[in-house]
Amino acid sequence: QVQLVESGGGLVQAGGSPRLSCAASRSIFDINVMGWYRQAPGKQRELVAGLTSGGSTNYADSVKGRFTISRDNAKNTVYLQMNSLKPEDTAIYYCKLTVPGFGGFWGRGTQVTVSS
Repeated sequence: QVQLVESGGGLVQAGGSPRLSCAASRSIFDINVMGWYRQAPGKQRELVAGLTSGGSTNYADSVKGRFTISRDNAKNTVYLQMNSLKPEDTAIYYCKLTVPGFGGFWGRGTQVTVSS
């Protein structure tokens, strides 16, 4: 099992550049797949950014060129750098780690609210 705690959300002005963090309770060295998702009110949860152990990334079209996912194995932390935020980026942001042999684990989320 792994516990995940997201942080870094809050109220941000449009155009802002917050960084979200996802701290894991265990080493993430062997984690093959990690991702950031978001869920806006009345909408389904969607993948925002994904990262594999090989360094491959993928992004939702709506955030390409603005968001960057990264990992720091030494700190057991996954990050989401968000730039040029827009009001439509308002959502609860969740991180998910897929542990080999155990499946996916979710954090409880962090709210990001972008004011225009």
